[in-house]
Amino acid sequence: MTVSSSTTEPLAAEGAAPRPPAGPTSVAPVRRSRVDLLPYLLVAPVMIFIACLALVPAVFTVVQSFFKVDALDPPTRFDGFGNFTRLWHSPAVIGSIGNTALYVVIGVTLSTVIGIGAAVVLQKPFRGRSLVIAILILPWAMPGVVEGILWTGIFDPNAGLINSVLSSLHLSDGNAVLLGQNRLLTITLIELVQVWQIAPLSVLLILAVLQLIPGELYEAAQIDGCTSWSAFRRITLPLARPGIAVTMVQAVIATLNVFDQPYVLNGAANTGASVTMQTYFISFQDLDFGQGYALSLLITIVTLLISLVVVRLVYRRVEL
Repeated sequence: MTVSSSTTEPLAAEGAAPRPPAGPTSVAPVRRSRVDLLPYLLVAPVMIFIACLALVPAVFTVVQSFFKVDALDPPTRFDGFGNFTRLWHSPAVIGSIGNTALYVVIGVTLSTVIGIGAAVVLQKPFRGRSLVIAILILPWAMPGVVEGILWTGIFDPNAGLINSVLSSLHLSDGNAVLLGQNRLLTITLIELVQVWQIAPLSVLLILAVLQLIPGELYEAAQIDGCTSWSAFRRITLPLARPGIAVTMVQAVIATLNVFDQPYVLNGAANTGASVTMQTYFISFQDLDFGQGYALSLLITIVTLLISLVVVRLVYRRVEL
């Protein structure tokens, strides 16, 4: 029996759909990916504004720090590292560096400790928590100059609140000069004013991280017999490290660039002058803008380096 060529193909399964007739091979057209320019156009004004506001002055500061820019000694001329050398030999700048180091140590430590403690207290919902958080934000929202003027009355040697309290407790005659006499006391009191301003932001940053910690972890720890301190040390602190790192960085930036509180509370006295104040004095009192640019550049570099060290030591990625 002869089988025709049309039957050489395998028979289709019963009930299967018939195959379409064979035809010429067709290739689907390849669509070229098109770049959507709309997001870039929408972001462009903001990027241009940021570049004009931040990048251009930063580049100008870096360039001018290597030039002799003195209104009392024109013209502007290249000076190499001369500005940096003169800063290193300035007793006022060296003293302000030590003052600023104390500001940083006291401010970062206190704001971080207060931020962690207050955030843990606010972690669990309670009646009136929203009101407490709203009141907590007020010092952070105040300008530094306003805070300095407010605390000037508190530190006043004649009718200040602190002297009144010391007098009522028979610890002083009520006329103690708190600022400007002792260097350590002056820096500590001034930094307390700044901590009063920056601590609310530290609380909010750490509280935001604590809200992401699942409550099941604390329940499991309680079932396993962990005390509140053990749960805080083994659960809260490790999982809150990203927020603590951000908190410490913002405290470093604020304390390294402190200006309003020392200037309002203590004036130009060397007992509390910061590096940022020296930048102001050199630039706008001595009119030596070249050294002012150089000192601003050094402050920026030191702030960046310390912030990177803090992030490197404290920050840890957390995956829940």
